[in-house]
Amino acid sequence: MIEASVNWTDNERYVGAASSRHSVVMDTATEKTANTPMELVLLGLCGCTASDVVGILRKKREPFTGLEVRAKAERADGYPAVYTSIHLTYVIRGQVSEKAMEDAVKLSKDKYCSVSAMLEKTAKITYTIEHVA
Repeated sequence: MIEASVNWTDNERYVGAASSRHSVVMDTATEKTANTPMELVLLGLCGCTASDVVGILRKKREPFTGLEVRAKAERADGYPAVYTSIHLTYVIRGQVSEKAMEDAVKLSKDKYCSVSAMLEKTAKITYTIEHVA
């Protein structure tokens, strides 16, 4: 079981911590001093799929030297302002085969990434892969 809690600190700022005991600051004010909760959801998606892709490429013994996952998202008008579309860009560095890159990203999206599976309930998730040799 994972547990999480958030404490209001001041203005529109909050500090949260989960079972891992690492803290994160969130801010919902107009002038942001930290990420918003919805930005953290998007960061969670990027981290989840990046972790999958790295693990899969390692298992395939692909000689990748870097991975960056970028996300651009649109939200619904009105409340709740859920994500309605998310586009991920995977920038993979190294001498990795095109097939291995595509397989790793597809496996993450279709099978392994829990965050992606949850977000796909409201958002269409698309992706592109950029290869930098």
